[in-house]
Amino acid sequence: MKQRRLISFDWALKRLLRSKANFEILEGFLSELLHEDVRIVEILESESNRETRNDKFNRVDLKIKNTRDEIVIVELQYEREWDYLQRLLFSTAKTITEHMAEGKPYASVVKIITISILYFDLGRGSDYIYVGNTSFRGMHTREELALDEGQKALFQRPSVAAMFPEHYLIKVKNFDDVARDTLDEWVYFLKNSAIRDEFTARGLKKAKEQLDVLQLPEAERKAYEYYQEELHDQASFVLSTYGAGKWEGEQIGEQRGRQEGEQKGEAKILIRQLQRRFGTLPDWASEKIAKADQPLLENWSLRIFDAQSLEDIFSDKV
Repeated sequence: MKQRRLISFDWALKRLLRSKANFEILEGFLSELLHEDVRIVEILESESNRETRNDKFNRVDLKIKNTRDEIVIVELQYEREWDYLQRLLFSTAKTITEHMAEGKPYASVVKIITISILYFDLGRGSDYIYVGNTSFRGMHTREELALDEGQKALFQRPSVAAMFPEHYLIKVKNFDDVARDTLDEWVYFLKNSAIRDEFTARGLKKAKEQLDVLQLPEAERKAYEYYQEELHDQASFVLSTYGAGKWEGEQIGEQRGRQEGEQKGEAKILIRQLQRRFGTLPDWASEKIAKADQPLLENWSLRIFDAQSLEDIFSDKV
């Protein structure tokens, strides 16, 4: 059950895993997740070299090309984005067009696989890994549309779904720290930045060797520690901002609640006074009372002593 302190996966994506010498680590992670033998050809230019403070510490992208000429985009995100799925759709479409050579047939459209490692809760769902792809089913027969043999040969794909982008969402915080299989061993590392000695998942042995904090050169270790402090500071800022906003909202809610309560009480008193003076109230009078604010209700209450009719109570004349 021993654990070693390791570099967090986001820092590894930024600084260490782009090296060909460390492809074995990434290949292990991708192979366990995709349930196939993944070999990396190269790391392509990605969006991860942002310089804005917010993006620099909250989001990491890595674009990978494998031996099947597929593009795998690994994105790690800390900060909540309500429109994350739309951004995922946009970035996928953008990558497809970027890698579509001019004049080439549509059969050459590149296959995109996106892997989102999320440290915030996206949507509703209790699982910690979600998979999305595209398939077509008959409206009446419910059968899935399949490729014919010629299409399979042309596209080198076994199914329609295999031609379209695939999306993997890993909701890290939903993982319960129980490693039931080798993929869970990787998710455990993503969540805890630790690898247990008994773990056997592909790539983790190499990760344990290369991502040991104590093995970092002093300058790299200091940069890593600064990066971690920045993440803590940002998390505290978000929590403080959320807490202050929540407190202010509660105060406003309480004030509005008091005002609404006083307004309802004033309306009930006015209704009773009017019923005692004029009998059953017509609908139009009840509607006016229901829509009136507190100052107007108080004004109407004062008119009861001099008014000769309901019309006098609700008259616009002072």
